[in-house]
Amino acid sequence: MKMNSIVAVMPLVILLLLNSCSEQPPKTDYSGWTAYAGSKDGSRYSSNTGINIENVAQLKVAWEYSSNDKDTGNRTQNQCNPIVVDGILYGTSPKMKLFALDAVTGKEKWVFDPATEDTASKNDPFAFFKVSRGVMYWQDSSGKDKRILYSVGAKTWSIHAANGQPVRSFGKQGFIDLTENLDRDPETFNPYVAGTTPGIVFNNLLIIGTRVAESADAAPGHIRAFDIVTGQRKWIFHTIPQPGEFGYETWPDREAWKKLGGANNWAGMSLDEKRGIVYVPTGSVAGDFYGGIRKGTNLFGNSLVALDAASGKYLWHYQTIHHDLWDRDLPANPNLVTIKHDGKNIDAVAQITKHGYIFLFDRVNGKPVFPIEEIKVPASDLPGEEAWPTQPIPTLPEPFARQNFGPDELNTLFPETYEELKASYDKIKHRQLFSPPAKEGSWVFPGFDGGGEWGGAAVDPESGILYVNSTELPWALTMIDVPAQHSDASLKRIGKEVYGKYCLSCHRADLKGNGPSYPSLLNLDKKYTEEEAGKIITNGKNMMPAFKQIGAGEKKALLAFLLDLPDKEPGAVSTEKGKKSILDEVPYTMTGYNRFYDKNGYPGIKPPWGTLNAVDLNTGKLLWKVPLGEFKELTGKGIPPTGTEGYGGPLVTKGGLVFIAASKDAKIRAFDKKTGKVLWEADLPVPGYATPATYAIDGRQFVVIACGGGKIGSKSGDKFIAFALPETK
Repeated sequence: MKMNSIVAVMPLVILLLLNSCSEQPPKTDYSGWTAYAGSKDGSRYSSNTGINIENVAQLKVAWEYSSNDKDTGNRTQNQCNPIVVDGILYGTSPKMKLFALDAVTGKEKWVFDPATEDTASKNDPFAFFKVSRGVMYWQDSSGKDKRILYSVGAKTWSIHAANGQPVRSFGKQGFIDLTENLDRDPETFNPYVAGTTPGIVFNNLLIIGTRVAESADAAPGHIRAFDIVTGQRKWIFHTIPQPGEFGYETWPDREAWKKLGGANNWAGMSLDEKRGIVYVPTGSVAGDFYGGIRKGTNLFGNSLVALDAASGKYLWHYQTIHHDLWDRDLPANPNLVTIKHDGKNIDAVAQITKHGYIFLFDRVNGKPVFPIEEIKVPASDLPGEEAWPTQPIPTLPEPFARQNFGPDELNTLFPETYEELKASYDKIKHRQLFSPPAKEGSWVFPGFDGGGEWGGAAVDPESGILYVNSTELPWALTMIDVPAQHSDASLKRIGKEVYGKYCLSCHRADLKGNGPSYPSLLNLDKKYTEEEAGKIITNGKNMMPAFKQIGAGEKKALLAFLLDLPDKEPGAVSTEKGKKSILDEVPYTMTGYNRFYDKNGYPGIKPPWGTLNAVDLNTGKLLWKVPLGEFKELTGKGIPPTGTEGYGGPLVTKGGLVFIAASKDAKIRAFDKKTGKVLWEADLPVPGYATPATYAIDGRQFVVIACGGGKIGSKSGDKFIAFALPETK
């Protein structure tokens, strides 16, 4: 069966599904916010009209909640989209505490702190600096057993919703370990596995994906379902097919499933609850940027995969990037919506991408609603690399981000920096869309973080209009040879080679890092002790994964290099290196995640640098595009709002509004969903790099946002802030 950018379908299952489609699905209740993204269909939509275009300007702070997770180093984040069930708001803190609040007053009811349960890491101040985007709720048929499920690194906890205590009958005394039950020898992959974005609850199943390492030794990203009552694994879908499974024959290397990882779902998933179909977007097969060890299209990487939620059986898929060399993971859970096309109602699924496209399919059979063309793309000139010759591009919907970064797009706002920008631009040789990584460099635009990102899109089920924010910033990608290893070198030299193997791609060859997201490692000895730095390497911190796979000798050498420790003779390390790894087969690495800024920190491309967009999924047309965010110092000079980089998504309401924070300027805004006009804005203590939630209790509607900051140089915070109209007496 041909697998290049076509939909493959399991005929019998689809036939059964089609036979059931004559019935109209029940109308979804959008009055609450009981799941990540508001509802299991990923809509980020609310039918509440208490706050509307007529009164939104009157919004005031209703309550604030602080988890007291202060971070003086400004390295924590909070990306949580909370849920509200029976008047109780459930969310997570920067240090991964789970809490329950009165949703009307913000008063704390209980807190579960995972640090009190993890005795191995209890005294490690860095153990719980991780990321959670939200939680899941489940109750049994009697309504007596109510649970919150959420992930802390590799552990997914089951917590009693009533009192915040672990459900000890679940898994291992209250949690399941996501590093286990992956159907691979754990000695063959990097042990870093974590839950960041919530999964989906379907009946008594918890369906969940994982974040894994970006390197070639990453863990497999298989999709799994667990029994919510017991924690036992019920099914698994192998995203790198194994012998006898659909798609296995597409892999030229028949042993790929034994040694390759990734193709993971870290961005969440969506569920058609009536049909029992779960839609799973995946990331690339590891590792990023060099694919010589993973030839072919790399099925099911970078794909939207439809599975039977009860069994995990394959239904259909579509691959949005073949043989990914640009870290073009599908970044967010898709939106399920019914649209009108060619005079017919179509139950559709819309998937946004990092490169600013929307792939739109019939959600039952996977057929594209609009044609998708395979365009020819450049070949690779890196020895050993075989870039795929074509890539799929939707003819419609229209892209929500610019696609080309030519010399005429360079930022001309500041004449004093233009020549420097031009010189930097000219150093990068490859400028075409899908130019493969090369030693001469290539521009990735939109950048590695999008375009679209994990905040996702909102869709109005009444109009079929999708709302999505976009960052428009070029990043430079340049490849270099992996430093050669020497067994007879000094401790620090071996440490430098270990650094090149594991750390260089994020923190650069000169250790200066790449902006606040990838901090400088210079003078690390003045910030951490050897023990503290060692714990960060082992456990990870924030978005930095754990490097438990680094052997004791390599770790010792790496610390000597990073902390400028006294050197030693080579014998102490040469026989103590980590086990042989697939990393040893990778000949190239990249020089870092290099955003293209001028010397003043502004993007090197013409504005807008961040936008909010409305796209009509019925026609595929872009309706409006407006800047999202501003730099006050620039608007003060009369420069129109430029937009900023942003993280976090929008929500749309029946009351005519699109709410979104996301921007670097630490504001939350409400836009008129028909025109894109700003109708209200409020200052936040730090940027809200999260998706807001909305709910109504006793007729009063609230909008709440997690204010975590911590990204792209922003100050960290630990507050949730809720807004509402003033109470009337």
